[in-house]
Amino acid sequence: MMPQYLSGVWTTLLCFLALSEHPCRAQTTCCHQLEIVLGDSVFFPKQAGYSRFLSTSWSQQEQSLTPSCILRPQNTPDVSKAIKVLSQYQEAGKSIIAGCKFAIRGAGHTPWAGSANIEGGVTIDMASISSVDLNPMETVVSVGAGARWSAVYSALDAVGVGVAGGRVADVGVGGLVTGGGLSHHAPRYGFVCDQVVNYEIVLANGTAVNANATTNSDLWFALKGGSNNFGVVTRFDFKTFPQGKLWGGSIYNPIDTLPAQIQAFVDFNNASSYDTNAAVINGYSFTSRIASWIAVNLLVYTKHEVNPRVLRPFTDIKPQFGNTMRLTNLSDLTSEQVHNAPGGFRQVPCPHCFCNDYVADMIQRSQLFLTRTYGSDPVFLQQVFQIANTTLQTFANASGLVYTLAYEPLPSVITSHGAANAGSPNAFGLDPDAGPQVIALQSIQWAHATDDATINEAARRIWTQADELAVKMGLQRKWIYLNYADRDQDPIGSYGSENVGKLQAVSRKYDPTGLFQMNVPGGFKLFDKGAAESKDPNCTRVVRV
Repeated sequence: MMPQYLSGVWTTLLCFLALSEHPCRAQTTCCHQLEIVLGDSVFFPKQAGYSRFLSTSWSQQEQSLTPSCILRPQNTPDVSKAIKVLSQYQEAGKSIIAGCKFAIRGAGHTPWAGSANIEGGVTIDMASISSVDLNPMETVVSVGAGARWSAVYSALDAVGVGVAGGRVADVGVGGLVTGGGLSHHAPRYGFVCDQVVNYEIVLANGTAVNANATTNSDLWFALKGGSNNFGVVTRFDFKTFPQGKLWGGSIYNPIDTLPAQIQAFVDFNNASSYDTNAAVINGYSFTSRIASWIAVNLLVYTKHEVNPRVLRPFTDIKPQFGNTMRLTNLSDLTSEQVHNAPGGFRQVPCPHCFCNDYVADMIQRSQLFLTRTYGSDPVFLQQVFQIANTTLQTFANASGLVYTLAYEPLPSVITSHGAANAGSPNAFGLDPDAGPQVIALQSIQWAHATDDATINEAARRIWTQADELAVKMGLQRKWIYLNYADRDQDPIGSYGSENVGKLQAVSRKYDPTGLFQMNVPGGFKLFDKGAAESKDPNCTRVVRV
């Protein structure tokens, strides 16, 4: 019998021979090379681990993709080994072959196909790298990139500390943070990435490094909003803060309360003295099952105080169809939101959809997110709703439809934490002097692929009309929140040319062959507009310029 190490040598040699003859077979070949190096951590179609992985993506679009194999690393050294295998075809700033392309998935909560999964390539599933470790002083918590926020809050609630993190328990840590991240604590601490004191990341050459204020500080800056462009993050170290009980939940009102709702929202967002313990998401949901709208507010006060004055303009609106407001903790509050954004649908993003009508009927659905940022004006926001309502009628009968238009406050008190003159700026390029802004989100779920084209076109038409109105009213804002963006949007471009240039410089420094630009097609890239494509008979070759 051939010794195991010789078997591996021969298998690798045969892989290279196969590549030289048929370069575009590399995706399957890379899977077998990964199996040689990482053994049972690699799953192939028809294996149970492969099927389980596909079923756990949030959107049906992501579930529909079938990678050649799935790699589930157990630790940072596993990720390093994997990247060394996957990067061996990079040289002189170009991709030698199109094969060995890969995706990186935390919890798979981004809806569009290819965001964190790949057809015919390698998907790295970070789910097993999910430890949550609090330091002895309880001032820093180290979280594996594959963890979900439910695990983080469960560990921290038990000892009376908190962290700025996701608002839905089953959202993954990795994707939320590398895209910036909004939290209930944003007014106090800024974006979630603003609270990361250190990243552990595996670079394109397979080495694991730390990025923080004193080590690789340029990379630390780039990771605060730069997404998956620089490596595979394996651990986040977050600042913690004391956190006891908080007051929060959702309130549901009839749609004829909309004028009062929007006025309360704008007054809250535009307040000259902003209460940094308060957080609001103001939303309007329509479902085909009941063929009507409902207003829903997710309200949170991060101190132990029932019905604080700052939130009473919302809590006083009557009548109420439902009210879940209570003193609770982050684990319980964020678990409630899981039921409001169930997975397995055709999706456009929704932070807190009114979903009771379909929770009992969990058919597969598509999902879509589309986002914009506007100035904070009550007349404008009411007109955007009217635009959405009118356009919605063109697809209101779509089976399983749940449409939500949500408004989220983006006041200067949030943007100032990561501003250019802050101690640890992020990459967003947001100017606190621009005043209060509003993140507007269309989040859509529906049942059948036959409605995809109609719904996608209509959703884009809503923003086109809203943009035209915003320009007329002087309320158009350029910034796009990456975690809410659809694949045809350009959130990184919205950071401004100066910050894009900084991100590109960091990419050239830490990923000189462009591995994460060319061989990781998912996410939002830094050099799309500066790439030239040339075709060869066997596969596509992209040259970075």
